[in-house]
Amino acid sequence: MRHIISILLENEAGALSRVSGLFSARAYNIDSLTVAPTDDPTMSRITLVTTGEDAVVQQIMKQLNKLVDVVKLIDLTEDEHFEREILLIKLQPEQDQLEELKIKMREVAAHQLETRDGIYTLEITNAGQKLNEAIEKLEPYHVVEVVRSGVVGVASGTSILQL
Repeated sequence: MRHIISILLENEAGALSRVSGLFSARAYNIDSLTVAPTDDPTMSRITLVTTGEDAVVQQIMKQLNKLVDVVKLIDLTEDEHFEREILLIKLQPEQDQLEELKIKMREVAAHQLETRDGIYTLEITNAGQKLNEAIEKLEPYHVVEVVRSGVVGVASGTSILQL
């Protein structure tokens, strides 16, 4: 099963390494990893996506909780949540595809960032599966490059990950 783990931890050197080390020590892959400071400069928030057996992921979470830098963590996939990624994609459409491309861009809610030398750079923000579908829809327009941010997520409603 896919798990999105949100971790609040002290913004200290080596903290991220200790978190990722727990996964590598158990031969578990991290599918996506985003890290950023919070509104408190002494804290960072990690959003980590992994896929695996629920029991093993629960065990890793228990061990993460024991790390000195970890303040709090939650598996967002256990309850309602929002998740988003940013996709930047470069296309090199043929001249006769331009009108059709504009229609597809509206369908996938793409924002045009730049057009230079026949290369269209687009931005799309959505959940991961929607981004996969957008890439598929844009394939006929000659994808040159794809960059994804990784997942960020937050619990729905009043559930808040804080001290």
